[in-house]
Amino acid sequence: MSRRPCLLSALLVTLAGCGPRAPEGPDVAPPPPEPSMPASSAAAGGIQIAVIPKAVSHEFWTTVKAGAEAAAAAGGATIVWRGPDSETQIDRQKAILEDAVTQGVKAVVLAACDAEALVDSVQAAEQAGVPVITIDSGLAWDGVRSLVATDNVAAAKQGGETLFKLLGGKGEVGLIPFVKGAASSEDREQGFKEALAAAPGIKLVATRYSESDVGKAKSAAEDMLTSQPNLAGIFAANEPGAIGAANALNEMGKAGKVKLVGYDGSPTEVELLKAGVIQALVVQDPYKMGFQGVEQALAAIAGKAVEKRVDTGVVVITKENLETPQVQKLLNPSGAAPKAAAAGK
Repeated sequence: MSRRPCLLSALLVTLAGCGPRAPEGPDVAPPPPEPSMPASSAAAGGIQIAVIPKAVSHEFWTTVKAGAEAAAAAGGATIVWRGPDSETQIDRQKAILEDAVTQGVKAVVLAACDAEALVDSVQAAEQAGVPVITIDSGLAWDGVRSLVATDNVAAAKQGGETLFKLLGGKGEVGLIPFVKGAASSEDREQGFKEALAAAPGIKLVATRYSESDVGKAKSAAEDMLTSQPNLAGIFAANEPGAIGAANALNEMGKAGKVKLVGYDGSPTEVELLKAGVIQALVVQDPYKMGFQGVEQALAAIAGKAVEKRVDTGVVVITKENLETPQVQKLLNPSGAAPKAAAAGK
């Protein structure tokens, strides 16, 4: 009897035992890997600060990262940047935060996806001696050390007032917040409604959530425009909402006819403003948000007092003030003008 078949059989058995077997059956997918901080984090030595955004998929968060990196470099630290793929992945963000604490970072800067769901994880981090600074969105917990963010109620109120002025103080409008339960989304909805209460000639006829997704925001706007034939204006409360609504207006031939006020100042939104699809943008300062969030974290690490509330401010941008030095510095904090992505993507 030849030894070759025996050797081949032994080799196959050995290879099969080298790793776990995949589940059988076409409908069974392997479980996703647990999120972990990069190996270059706390193990690399030095001051490591985890910066955890709501998502890593939008220009807003890219600018937050740039500000965070600049502050860390100035303070002799480095950041570990990791976040969920979308702002609705609350459990994913919780796991990332908990893993950062386990890996031994010195502090965390967090933009919470949900005001309540992240509280337990933040409290656990603080109990472990890891200070947590919140940015962009707050938590439903009085023990938060610091919130570095836009005053979203006041900012959205400005956005509403801007839209109502464009409409001459009368007409039907729609509202596109993003994630119900996220503090910044709730605050912007509140601010818009405060402006609405002072505008008797304006009627809110539709509210649709975008889930911070351009495609869902486009569908939300299309639904509003179809079901409300007299719709005169839309306020979209973040970057994906504004881009999605603009895409709907373009495709339905209503760009410029239905007034659109958006939030944030991504390159794509600015191009839509120049084209007249968006009439105004309520623009935050994400670079400052990232920078000052890390500054507060460095202060906490050093045992210094931190500011309980840091308002990073907003500017309402229109075609008329777009090219002013103040606005250009806000839109391009690094000094280089970014390129816009295709609006339909």
